[in-house]
Amino acid sequence: MTTTYRIALIPGDGIGTEVLPPACAVLDAVGARHGLQFSYDEFDWSCQRYLAEGAMMPADGLEQIRHHDSILLGAVGWPGVPDHVSLWGLLIPIRRDFRQYINLRPIKVLDGVPSPLRPEILKDGVDFVVVRENVEGEYSEIGGRLNRGFPEEMAVQEAVFTRAGVTRVLDYAFDLAGQRRGVLTSATKSNGIVHTMPFWDQLVAERSAHHPGVRWDQEHIDALAAKVVLDPARFDVIVGSNLFGDILSDLAAAIAGSIGTAPAANLNPEREFPSMFEPVHGSAPDIAGQGVANPLGAIWCASMMLDHLGHPEAGAEVLQAAFGVLAETSVRTRDLGGTATTAEFTREVLSRVGAHSVV
Repeated sequence: MTTTYRIALIPGDGIGTEVLPPACAVLDAVGARHGLQFSYDEFDWSCQRYLAEGAMMPADGLEQIRHHDSILLGAVGWPGVPDHVSLWGLLIPIRRDFRQYINLRPIKVLDGVPSPLRPEILKDGVDFVVVRENVEGEYSEIGGRLNRGFPEEMAVQEAVFTRAGVTRVLDYAFDLAGQRRGVLTSATKSNGIVHTMPFWDQLVAERSAHHPGVRWDQEHIDALAAKVVLDPARFDVIVGSNLFGDILSDLAAAIAGSIGTAPAANLNPEREFPSMFEPVHGSAPDIAGQGVANPLGAIWCASMMLDHLGHPEAGAEVLQAAFGVLAETSVRTRDLGGTATTAEFTREVLSRVGAHSVV
């Protein structure tokens, strides 16, 4: 019996249009082995659309994708369109209207991918997950600009931390840690941010009582950033606010060897709305159109999407194939020091999908 999923594709800008086809090809290949079929609806929502029509997506855009099973996004951003326009015109409305309050970013140093860290730091391996609160926190819409253009011009930006919003991300992170190695680290800055961060710390302590099997601690974000670089193997699950999780996960992807390999999931855990999966690397205008983008981040996103849809064996098979290319061959895209094109890397992954049983 075949299970069919309807996927909304938003290639976006730059290399986003180049990395989604490999992800879809891998999904189709692994799906054929696991009784899964994917239908794709592609949407041209992008900075190019903004320049042509004045909006990143149409007014009814969210309604067009509300009933899809999942969303795959390539990348958003292009010179000439301010980043806050592209972000608030597309990504943030999707995240907030579909209550994708978990941003999940796995971090691994992969065999065959050199990390900028010294080998002795990596001897115990690096495999942790950043759980980022994704819809409130520091990225709120509350605030504004006053006296524009005058010497006394000012800007006010309010952070919003709700008990419900913080509690649900903490419970997700504690549950995830319980399924992994049982260690959670909370990113805070309660020594300098006097209201929101002590509130965050209070809720971490409260929720920890509901997860007695998880050992937890907290670290101020500045010290935590240093420790992620100096001793990344100690971490299992790191949970942080919208801003802290955003910065920390990109830092962590860099120590893993290349931001081009990193995936992200924007999850609605209750599955009331579609979740969205996007590689972290951005639109990379400097290499767009050259066919040399690394598709691993998007392929990893496809694996995370399979996990979320309830097919972890298929998701593991995708990762085994993709990681095997790096561990067992010399095929590398330019960002990893190689000469392979996007298509060549993808063909190598496809040749391995299903070739080995998952262990």
